[in-house]
Parts: sequence; C-alpha cells; structure tokens
Amino acid sequence: MATGYDDASASVELDGPARGYGVSKQGELLELPEPGLRTVTVAGVRDPVARVLLDSPVPHLDRSFDYLVPAAMAQQALPGTRVMVRFGEQEMRGWIWERGATTTHIGRLSALRRVISDLPVLPEGSRRLIEAVASRSCGTRSDVIRLAVPARHATTEKAERDKVPLDLPTWEPPSSSELSWQPYDGGEEFVRRLAHGEAPRAVWSALPAQVRPVEARSSDDDGRPVPVVSPWQLCLAQAVQATLASSRGTVIVVATTHQAETLAARLRRDLEGEPVVVLSAEHGPARRYRAFLALLLGRARVVVGTRAAAFAPVHRLGLAVVWDDGDNRLEEPHAPYSHTRTVLALRSTLDGAGLLIGGFSRSVEAQSLVEQGWCQNLAAPRHTVRGVVPRVEVPGPAELDREGASGAARLPSLAHQALRRALQDGPVLIQVPRAGYAPLVACARCREAAQCTVCGGPLAMDQRGRTSCRWCARTVGQWNCPECGGHGLRMATVGSTRTGEELGRAFPGVPVVVSGARETHGVIEEVDDAPRLVVATPGAEPVAEGGYRAVLLLDGAALSSRPDLGAAGEALRQWSNAVVLAAPSARVVLLGGPEPVAAQALVRWDQVGFARRDLLERADLHLPPAWRVARLDGPVRGVESLLAQAEADGFEVLGPVAPPPVHGQVLPGAARALVRAPLSHGKALATMLRVRLRDRSARREEPVRVELDPTRLW
Repeated sequence: MATGYDDASASVELDGPARGYGVSKQGELLELPEPGLRTVTVAGVRDPVARVLLDSPVPHLDRSFDYLVPAAMAQQALPGTRVMVRFGEQEMRGWIWERGATTTHIGRLSALRRVISDLPVLPEGSRRLIEAVASRSCGTRSDVIRLAVPARHATTEKAERDKVPLDLPTWEPPSSSELSWQPYDGGEEFVRRLAHGEAPRAVWSALPAQVRPVEARSSDDDGRPVPVVSPWQLCLAQAVQATLASSRGTVIVVATTHQAETLAARLRRDLEGEPVVVLSAEHGPARRYRAFLALLLGRARVVVGTRAAAFAPVHRLGLAVVWDDGDNRLEEPHAPYSHTRTVLALRSTLDGAGLLIGGFSRSVEAQSLVEQGWCQNLAAPRHTVRGVVPRVEVPGPAELDREGASGAARLPSLAHQALRRALQDGPVLIQVPRAGYAPLVACARCREAAQCTVCGGPLAMDQRGRTSCRWCARTVGQWNCPECGGHGLRMATVGSTRTGEELGRAFPGVPVVVSGARETHGVIEEVDDAPRLVVATPGAEPVAEGGYRAVLLLDGAALSSRPDLGAAGEALRQWSNAVVLAAPSARVVLLGGPEPVAAQALVRWDQVGFARRDLLERADLHLPPAWRVARLDGPVRGVESLLAQAEADGFEVLGPVAPPPVHGQVLPGAARALVRAPLSHGKALATMLRVRLRDRSARREEPVRVELDPTRLW
C-alpha cells in the first residue's frame, strides 16, 4: 500500500522539451515524432531558450512552448517571471518555467514579446509544488497558478522592492519547563525535532484550554492531577518558535480570514518582534500582493492565511500547519479542486518540512495518514481528556419518556432546567444547525414540503411571515399544494432566528444574542460572562469569557443523518467545536435524534476512534480516502468514453447515472460516474485521466469535469 503522499510527488520533475501534437483528418490526436535536439545560440545570452507555460486552462496547452530570449531581456526573463508571448494570432500571458540552450522546435523560434515583471514570483519550489498538485488533482498548472500567485499590483511591487531589507530576529527553542505541549503524548518530542531542523509529521487532537480553575475537576476519576492545558494558539506559537530557532519559516492555513487575523495577532504577541503576515483573497489586490511580496523577498517567514496561503513562497519552509482540516472551506471549489491538507502534505514532502494537521476533532482523511504510518498521532492520555472536557449527555428514549409530553418537544423540560440553572452563573450556548427563521415550510394540510413553482427550490419563511424561494429568491404570494390543493403553510424546520425568539419568550428578562452569517449584525466574535442566551449556527459561536456554563446542541439528526459521505463526521466536528467553548464543569446536552455512533463518540470524546471506524468502513466500500476515487461529470458520451478507458486499464467503475438536479433543474444529456483505484494505483489513475482530458481537449470534444477524492460522491 502506498503511504501518504510520497507516491504522488517522488517523481515530480520540471518539464523538459515538449513533444509536438497534431490532429489527423479523422480527428485523432497524433503525437508527432520528437526531432533531435538542436542547440540555440544568441550572442551574449546564456540559455537563450525560454520554456513558457501559457496562462490558459485548456488541458492540451498544459505544456511548455519554446521561445527565444532576446539579448535585451536576458537579465529580466528569468525562470518564474511573467511574460507576454505571441501564440498563433494572439498575444498571451505566460510564465517562464525554465531556460535552456536546446530546443526540439523545427524552424525559427519566436522571441518573447516583453517581460511583464522581472520579479520571479514563481520560484523553483513553487513550480515543483504546482506541478505536484496538478498531477495529483488531474488538473492544469495554470489553474493551480491562479490559486498560488495573486494578481500583480505594479504600484505595490515598486514600493516593496524599494524598501530596505529587514534584520529578522534570532530565536532560541522554547524552554522545556514552560512547554505547552507537555499534556500531549509525543508533543515535546515534536517541538524538539522542529528546533533541531528535522521534519516531523503529526496529526494533533487539541484539547480545550482550562479557562478557569475548577475545584471539582482538579483531578480525574482515579485521583490523578489534571495538567493545565494551554490554548491551542499558544501551543502553535511554541511550535513556530521552535521552527524559527532552526532558521526556517512557517505556513499556517485556517478556514476564514477572521481566524487568520485573530491567530496572526496572537502570534505577534507571543513572538514579539517577529513579522507575521496575513495572506487572504478577501484583503484586496494591493494588500494581498504586499503580503505575498514580503514572503517572496524574505522580509517575513511566518504567514497565516486562507486556502491560497498553502502556496506562499516562504524561504526554507520548516513547518506547514492546517487547523481544523475537516472544514469544507479549506477545499478549493474551482479546478483543480485541491484540498489544503493535500497541498501542504505534498509541500512537506517536496520541501522536507514538518507537517501539523490540528483540530479538536479528527477527519477521516487525517486519520488515514496516521494509519498508514505517514503521520504520528499527537493526542493527550485519557485521564487528561476526562479532566478538561465537559461531560456530554445524550438523553435516550427512556429519559425522554420520563419527561412526559415535553419529552417529544424540540426543547424538553430537562433542557429548560439545564439552561435555567446555568444562567445563574453566566452565559449559555445553543447551537442550531440551520440559519434563518423557518428555512423549510410545508403544506399545513398534508405536510408535503413546499417548493417553488418556477425553479422547484425549497420555500422558506421570514419573521414577518413572508414566503420566498431559497434558490431564486422569488416572493410567493398565493401558494397551492400540488398534492392536496391546500393553501396554508406551516414551518417544517426551525432556524436560529426563530429559536432565539422562542427562547426569549421562555426566559423573560434574559438577553438573547443570535450569531450567524445571515443575521443583519453578522457573526458575533465574543461575549462577556454576564448571563445571556447565545444562539448560533455551526462556526458562528462567539467565545465567552470564562467559558459557557451550559451548551445545548439542537436538531442533531439534521447534521448527522444527512445522506452525504462523511455527514456524521462533519456533525461530530461541529459539535466538538461548540463543546470546547464550555467551561470544564459545564453541562452539555445533545438533542434531536443524533446519529448514535457519532453521538457516543462525542460522549466519550473519542473522535480518533470514530475516524478510525469510518476509515475501515470506507476501505470495505472502496471509498476515499481508503481508495482514490475520481468523479466524472459531463456529457454522456464523454463520460462513457472515459469509463471505457478506465475499465480497460483495470480500474473499478460505477455508473454512469443521471447527476443530481441543480437548483431543481436536471441538465439534459448529462451523466455522472465514479472511477476507483487502490492507493497504490492512485497516481496511475490521475495520470490516465489527465492524459485523456488532454486528448479530448485537442480534439475539441466537450469537456468532462473530473474531481479526484471528492467529499461528495453523488
């Protein structure tokens, strides 16, 4: 079995002279015979042949083309620079991938038109990483470059290049007596190896910090003292300090810009004097390009950012970190659909850097790297876990039956009692999976889900009772049920806004705060320790001073029982991220019929065991990450052609079938299929598909969308 990402990157090489392609009269792709190499000479120019990668997403143009470097551009047209070239009848942007003295081109080479900028924004390490990501993801290098390199901002570039170089501080490794990694088995060894210039790789199950001393939980059930657990940001700062002590840099990737800015501010405080830059597409072209150039020019060696920061040109990378890798915002929604975890794993292999995949939960993909032996498991012993994690309750049918009629309610009486007691000491958190007032409505007579008559999308209701479509946003006036002819509507689900309204009536005089991206005031970042009800959607939970005194997780089935690959694991991740915001002595209650296995994993705080079990099940079903899977979307004939080739090459195929509707509409003539291969044949699968997509592109055939290792299969 292949281990980790070594098989996908061990043979990555920069392109040499490209072979030519042609198309026969029958439309077949022909690879022209490679002529002998010939040497090109230009007076006063060393290596006068520039091999240029065109800035084009067309698959069959994903190769280098040879151009002549004029003597006037010899010092500017360096590998990694942006250039303009003549291609056919048009001028195109491109990147100099490398320079050489030979070419296979027959005839006279065209000269470069101009150098857009002599700054090599694609250093050799970035070019190797781009090639590795494109190969593993079955994409084109130009698509990856769009993710890796921000758009040029000429004014910012000139200002940054004119700045005086900075003298970066020198660091000593963190003191072992003050090391925050002590509660974790293998934590001190991980930091020590970073300080010695080594490249350890680990998957880290972080614990919630002890936000205040709790006398009742000062020892575990066996009487052993519970060590103090520091915030995960402090642990990360010490890992960065150890990396800096070995004169190396660090890349840290988180899901959102706000998380990046918050973490960067914490690192600047813990690593006073060390410049820490934030790299995010939300910052606009000038600010983003300024941060990129600070890293490229060596003025900073620590970067915190969102997805694209995984490609940041940090000199001598020593540690790559991704936090909460199960968050779907770390998955690139555009071609080549690469995940940040995959990019950083490839980069750690190519650059010989350490890798840290951290979070409060454990993704099945990260657990796969541990099971293969490619990463070590970095977790705390059970007695430490029991001492710092709040106890979680999941009322079963017997407990709810004892509640009488309220046991069938969304908020049974036991939940009301827990909230009432906790409000005497401070704030409480109520996590609701859906935003809005009534995200789904149904016919009041037959209970059939209400749909838009124009696009078929689900209907929702706001606080004023107005009904509109969640897909096309059309307001619905008179509605008629197609099943029973009824006109009335009722709420089928309850969102965070409606939940806050109901709790406000149930607890008069208690302030209610609703946090969420769809709220008019947006996401609330933090609240004080005054008693209040905080209603939030997953990922929008504010941090409470001293921790929440109780946490209520509602509608568990809505998160954990969806018919999606990994739905239960995603629910466990979101529940875990809410639980860690509670004080150690808080009461946590999970309601709403959650998936039993995920609920028990939360009770035991055994996210690692849940991920291990999920991985074994996926291995039996030949699903990712236990197997490599490619999802094909496109016209029926194109999908069937790729499936026939895959089956001939010995890969498993499923389908084709009709794809799921998009906004209620089924695309005519479209199909979806899966191609599966063991991990040991994953590179062969990606290579086969990449070559076939180039063939189809050269023949001008309809494109087929290929996504490797998708999080959603159907």
